[in-house]
Order: sequence, then C-alpha cells, then structure tokens
Amino acid sequence: MNAKNSSPDIREQVVGLARELGFDICRFAKAETPEHAAEFRDWLDRGDAGEMNYLARNSERRCDPLQILPDAKTVIVLALNYFQGAHKTGPIAAGGPPAGVAIEEIAADTAATTATGRIARYARGDDYHTLIEKKLAVIDQFLRQCGGRQKCYVDTGPMLERDHAATAGIGWHGKSTMLLNREFGTWFFLAEILTTLEFAPDTAQKNYCGRCTRCIDACPTGAITAPHQVDARRCISYLTIELKGSIPTELRPLIGDRIYGCDDCLDACPWNRFAKVSQETAFAMRPEVAAMKLRDYLSLDDDKFRRLFRNSPIKRTKRHGLLRNVCVALGNIGSTDDLPALEKAKADSEPLIAEHAQWAIEQIWRRAVA
Repeated sequence: MNAKNSSPDIREQVVGLARELGFDICRFAKAETPEHAAEFRDWLDRGDAGEMNYLARNSERRCDPLQILPDAKTVIVLALNYFQGAHKTGPIAAGGPPAGVAIEEIAADTAATTATGRIARYARGDDYHTLIEKKLAVIDQFLRQCGGRQKCYVDTGPMLERDHAATAGIGWHGKSTMLLNREFGTWFFLAEILTTLEFAPDTAQKNYCGRCTRCIDACPTGAITAPHQVDARRCISYLTIELKGSIPTELRPLIGDRIYGCDDCLDACPWNRFAKVSQETAFAMRPEVAAMKLRDYLSLDDDKFRRLFRNSPIKRTKRHGLLRNVCVALGNIGSTDDLPALEKAKADSEPLIAEHAQWAIEQIWRRAVA
C-alpha cells in the first residue's frame, strides 16, 4: 500500500477507532530494527534472561519486524491504562503518596493486604491478553478493508515492544527498563499491530527521568543492576511467574509477601503520582481473590484453582507455581496459626509445593522461638 492509499484520513480513522475501543494512546512507528536490538542480544548472551528460553529462540525475529511480516511498513502501537486507583499494596513510593491521597489511607490498605499476599496490579483482574486481542481484531479488520496485511500482538509476540513504543512516542525508557508516560505513569499495557500499510510515523518523546534513581533503589532484590539493566534471575516478577522450579533459598526472604509479580520499582516512580484511573473496570481486583488469606490458597486443588483464576493472568503459574509462592510468603510473614495449612502442603503430591512448605515451616518456627 503506497502513501497515497495510506492517507492521513485513514490514519485518523485508525486513531479514532482505537479510542472507541478503549485504547488510551495510538501512535505509529516505522517497521524497522528496534533501537536496542544489540543490547537485547548482549542481555541474552549474559544469561540475564534466566530460563526464558523463548526469548533466545525468537531473538532474530524480535530484532527484525520484516522476519515476522515481509513487506511490513508500520508498527501501530497502542496503550491501555490499567490503573484502578490510588491505593498502594506495597511500600509507599519514595517522596510520599500521590497528590490527594492521605498517607493513612495507603498504610491501611497496605496492612489489609499483607495477610492476603501482594499481587501485581496488572494481574488482579481479567486477563489483559484476551481483552486486548478482541480490540485488536476490530482494528485488524478495518486495516484489511484498506488493503493491509497485519500481525497483532499483546506482549506474547516476537517483538521488542517497548522499543517500538518509545520510537512511536508512547513514552520513554525508564531506568527500570519499564516504559514511562507523563499522563499514565507506568500503569499501561502495550499492544502492537504490524502492518503492510505505510503511515506517517510519530516522533519519540524526551526522556524525563533525569537523575532520579528511585526505581533502582526500591528493588527488593537488587535486580536493576544499573540504569536500564535488569538481571531477570533476581527479579521477583521472574521468580514468582517465569521461574518454573525452586526459588533460590537466598532470595526467598527478599520476596516478602508477594505471591505474583512485584510493583515496587513502579510504585517508586514519581511519574505515577499523575496516574489516572482506567475506564476499564475488568482490571479491578476480583473480590473473591481479595478476600483470600494466604493460607487459604493452600487448600486449592486443581479444579478450585482453575475456577478461581479463570480468565486471569495468574493461571499462568498453574497451581503448583502459585502455591510455591504462597509458601514463601508465609515463610516470610506467617505465624504459628499458619502451620496446620503448611503441614498439609508439605504432604502435597507436587514436590515443588512440599519443598517450599517445609522451608516456610522452618522459618515460622525460627521466629517463634527467637
């Protein structure tokens, strides 16, 4: 499709359609080699990806959009805000709470969630993949009518999505490697449509991080080893989601009460004080999950786990992964009241659960007799 066919009018129709579908931002970049392709290869070579072998298998495709879709001309990048409110379920961000939020409100919310375990904000509601993919399908259909061929992705495809998003001006690369936006902070999902249609590209944003290092300072495990450098093997999100086996013993105490992901580097970012509440309520915390105490998770069998986390990102860890994380959290903050549930978990048919339950029991007894 040439420039004449990909007219400004069609471009505006794409932006308008994206808005109608609930996306907060829609911008365009050329389908070319991502800015940090070489750094990505170096990161893989250092082993910082841990067990995420799928990244290496698709590394060259990630570094060349034309290997994904020959004749691709444009990457349409979309952002969807998922922020559900000012409550913090982790440490209070450096510099204090967001404007208009009382520190007592944050402290109360933190205390209320400590016994239930912390879940990263993005995973508290419905699975964003399913919701966003349906929206992308509508835009894809429109682009087909305009003569385009497309590949659509919601963070599962072989694309360095943050690079394309930064090039399109969605935001800039923070020192945590997360993408930041002046209006939405860090709380947004990214999606991409790679298309053979050619659209005028947008311009990149300025980097507004300055000398701030709050995200680096906030990381509980020191996973952000330098500005724009993350060792995934130490990242709590990796340890509680991507890692399939045993969590290294030396890192377990640093996980605290987190049972799925970690928002600490995000919570610490000063730009999040300007974050707006999303219009998409599907990302709100599920009441039945919010009511769960940590030890309650240990009573879940496979059927109950699947029902509780149906259409939730948390289903990705499967029962044995989540209960492994719960045992670690109980080992860190649990009391003798949690021992009966842990003793039962120690006899679980899943060795991964049994091992971490034994560790948790030892930690609780050590505190009890101290």
